[in-house]
Amino acid sequence: MKSRYIIGFFTVFLFAGIILAAGYQFTYNRVMERQAAQGGDEIYGTESIAAEGGAVKNTEEEEGYYLRELHGFVAVYLSDKETVYEFTEIPINDLPEEIQQEIATGKYIPTVKELYAFLENYSS
Repeated sequence: MKSRYIIGFFTVFLFAGIILAAGYQFTYNRVMERQAAQGGDEIYGTESIAAEGGAVKNTEEEEGYYLRELHGFVAVYLSDKETVYEFTEIPINDLPEEIQQEIATGKYIPTVKELYAFLENYSS
């Protein structure tokens, strides 16, 4: 009697899996057909998107970076001191006192190499 129940449950789960797979395949095909009908092959292309303004710059042209506190963590700003370049997971309270004071006033770091060396040194 138990083997009948086990076979029954297995059969139900098998059919449920087949129905889910078929449903997924059906919706996937519908989405792909709609995308092709709209000419939406851009999803798979290598189209580049750039933001307007000074936020997008070539790293070789950067004038430097500033480390400042943002919501209790270290944030990296571009040289204009307003545009966030990168958020970090480095808590301010985990840094030495003198580094905390420098970051409070805006610690200047001139190059990308020095920036990532600092971040690597104080993360984790």
